[in-house]
Amino acid sequence: MLDQPNVTRQLAQFVANTRREDIPADVMHQAKRSVMNFFAVALAGCRTAPVEIALATLAQFSGGKQAALVGRSDRIDALSAAFLNAAGANVYDFCDTHVRTVIHPTAPVVPPLLALAELRRVSGPGLLFGVVIGNEIEDRIGLAISPQHYSQGWHITSTCGVFGAAAATGRLIGLDEQRLIWALGSAATQSSGLCESLGTASKSASVGNAARNGLLSALLAEKGFDGPPEPLNGVQGFYNAMGVPPDLALVTEGLGDSWAIMETSYKPYPCGFVINPVLDCVLDWRRDHRSAEVVKIVVRGNPLLADRTDRPHVTNGRLSQVSVQHAVAAALTRGKAGPEEFSDECVADPKVAALRAKVEVVRDSSFSTIAAAVDIATANGQVHRLSTQAARGSDVNPMSDRDLEAKLRHAAAAWNPGHDIQPLVDAIWTLDKSPDVAGLCALTVPRD
Repeated sequence: MLDQPNVTRQLAQFVANTRREDIPADVMHQAKRSVMNFFAVALAGCRTAPVEIALATLAQFSGGKQAALVGRSDRIDALSAAFLNAAGANVYDFCDTHVRTVIHPTAPVVPPLLALAELRRVSGPGLLFGVVIGNEIEDRIGLAISPQHYSQGWHITSTCGVFGAAAATGRLIGLDEQRLIWALGSAATQSSGLCESLGTASKSASVGNAARNGLLSALLAEKGFDGPPEPLNGVQGFYNAMGVPPDLALVTEGLGDSWAIMETSYKPYPCGFVINPVLDCVLDWRRDHRSAEVVKIVVRGNPLLADRTDRPHVTNGRLSQVSVQHAVAAALTRGKAGPEEFSDECVADPKVAALRAKVEVVRDSSFSTIAAAVDIATANGQVHRLSTQAARGSDVNPMSDRDLEAKLRHAAAAWNPGHDIQPLVDAIWTLDKSPDVAGLCALTVPRD
């Protein structure tokens, strides 16, 4: 369906004309939940090796100290802050997921908004509004080409996230319809990211670029930096270049009647979201069978589970985040599945390594991406058959507000057990009353 004109203009009109008052209260609350989850995953990743390397590299070229970094006392220019905070939020694969597209929507959108808030005044309601708008645009653009786009190897969080970042920041700086089209045009020509990078630091680089380039696209458009009139659906635009005929009805129909952010799921485990239902099964079983000797595990799930995570031979923690064999083995061995279970040390654990070799993965298209079944055979001859239709944290089995708070508290305590994160928790839940969010990132830094 490449014959529908003015797709980009329709999105730009929606972004320009939507008002905060048009957003229902439950949608704005969901935006708070997404911000809470963002800070949890950004705190978890803010001092990892990829972020340290990227900060040391970018600092050489940054003369400004405009914006804060999550969990750190460092300041850097706003564009680099957007990059680093987005990369850090994504590095553990712990961020939220729009299930139908597999987009991790908040990592590319919140960091440019936080950076913008230190350049221009942004209120709490404005931040939440930007989160909702950014989610809507990136998810709708992605829906039109899902699941083929991701299956072909495009890292959809990065390729579509840049549009969400451009739309969200563009709306908050007051771009009109024409300048929003220009911003989306600059975003389109910077859209990139490959699934071949999964399990490596470069995967997070493309997420960082989505945040940075989206903010840059909006700022350029504000000053008159123009672009093509139809960057999405043009003859050589985004959709044609990506090689998947889009269902354009999913981009524009019903804009403002329903909100994509309400389909967000939040992960309880720091690994590929298709692994999450498997871990639910395994951890529930292991609590009652700690002493059982496991001889074989058969995992059944949506073909995407095998396509992305059938990796029995992993060599480091980063790769283990996209290995269902490792996730199962670590969970059975240690009885939990936190960041420590996806570390270099856990990968090298002989017990975990031995159990990885006993995990078989079976493709089954009858399963949704949030469902899975696990058969665990034990040495006494029994086979324990486990299944779930909706992973914990999925949009139909959501984490509670308190669960998301706990995720943030755990992430903060992992770096500094004495860090009082309560002021940040309180600030997030009261964003709708905040006149200025420029100091929000500072609440993530432990006080001496």
